[in-house]
Amino acid sequence: MNPLREALAAGRFCYVVELVASRLAREARLLDVAARLASCPGVVAGSVTSYAGGAPGHDPIRVGTAARARGLTPNIHLTCVSQDRDGLRKTLEDLHALGIENVFAMTGDYPTAPVGQDRPPAVFDLDSVQLVALISELRRAGMPFHVAVAVSPFKYTEADCFYQYLKLEKKIAAGADVAITQLGYDARKFRELMRYLHEGGVRTPVLGNVYLLNLRGAEKMAKGEPPGCWVAPELLEAVRRESAAGDGGQAARLERAARMVAVLRGLGYAGAYLGGTHDAGQIAWIIQRAEALAPRWEEFAAEPTYAPRDGFYLYEGGARSVSRRRHAIPVALDALGRLFPVQRESWLRRLLRGFFGWVDRFPLLARGLERVEMAIKGPAFGCQACGNCVLGHMEYVCPQTCPKQMRNGPCGGAHLGRCEVVDKPCIWGQVYERAKAANRLVDLRAYLPAPDRHLQGSSSWINYFLERAPAPPARGPGH
Repeated sequence: MNPLREALAAGRFCYVVELVASRLAREARLLDVAARLASCPGVVAGSVTSYAGGAPGHDPIRVGTAARARGLTPNIHLTCVSQDRDGLRKTLEDLHALGIENVFAMTGDYPTAPVGQDRPPAVFDLDSVQLVALISELRRAGMPFHVAVAVSPFKYTEADCFYQYLKLEKKIAAGADVAITQLGYDARKFRELMRYLHEGGVRTPVLGNVYLLNLRGAEKMAKGEPPGCWVAPELLEAVRRESAAGDGGQAARLERAARMVAVLRGLGYAGAYLGGTHDAGQIAWIIQRAEALAPRWEEFAAEPTYAPRDGFYLYEGGARSVSRRRHAIPVALDALGRLFPVQRESWLRRLLRGFFGWVDRFPLLARGLERVEMAIKGPAFGCQACGNCVLGHMEYVCPQTCPKQMRNGPCGGAHLGRCEVVDKPCIWGQVYERAKAANRLVDLRAYLPAPDRHLQGSSSWINYFLERAPAPPARGPGH
């Protein structure tokens, strides 16, 4: 039995509770929580975190297996932070051997501790879309995984907003079964996501994230910690006022959570993903209270929401939209691609295939060509000699300049167009801006496969024409 799969298939509103398996949490305490949650009506799974906030914690597989023995179905977080694709495949095989079906596939937060201090180096061999594709491959081999993925409607620039929804569609196309929103306190954005999916004919169920926000958590999130979680100054002040009450703000937190759940039910969400508490009594209270408040959901949805001023809304616009001005490099390379088309079979492609095949037979020549390629592409694009060039599919923005090296869209940690890892604009804002200016946003929907890391340091020109690198769908002027 898999209560999560069954509840979603039956269209029954359900609850998944997050179990934060951080090093600060005693494992025995987590398992006691799991036993208590298993008896809560409506709770169909416990979602066991991995690298929450970028910090290592307890082994989620061990915690999930023990939680299942106590009656709570686990939903195991699987991130790309510290494992390459072979390690991820091995982890999935282990999960299958243990009979665990539910997997929450995510790219993951960038590690926060210095290398060597309780963590391995950041790997990010795959992004979350490629991870879902890997899981789907194993499903075709007979491993019946049920795959959850993340989406954040709480993005307030045009590029960030567009890419969250676009990337969700990529994950669904790759095989995702359910989506779970990231944390946010904006009913307009919850509504926006439902409208986007409905108008696109997407029927994949979505769970809305509902987090019990205490003062300590609000203060951290107001600073953008952990990445992807943001609390507006107005909400922080409200939590501070509530915390002055005799119960420390607990009643206000629970009521806010119950109202959010009522709104999610009214908007057509498939369930709620509850976080911020491991107290089974509080979870049960929220569920009961939300059911009582359900008839008033539109009243709560109309309450003031917490969002940046002039934030972008997909169906309302906003100040944080982008211009349609084209940049010189894409224009020039597009023109070159039209003059010398090589994406499809032609006399020119056959000629270049023969030339690069000849060069490839002489290692010194091939190495020299790679150096020439780097001399051109390094200064122009920040090329890092991955050997799997996809510049023509990313509006001539190199994915290797992303700290997580993602190829199918930004992570959920970007805030107002800024990268979660380094203090600079997220590269995907530039990709979106260039694609919009060229009227080819639709091309960004293409799935870009994981690069072949064995090609690092070799010429991507040779690899492209000899068809060694994993090939995205043909588009544009090539490399």
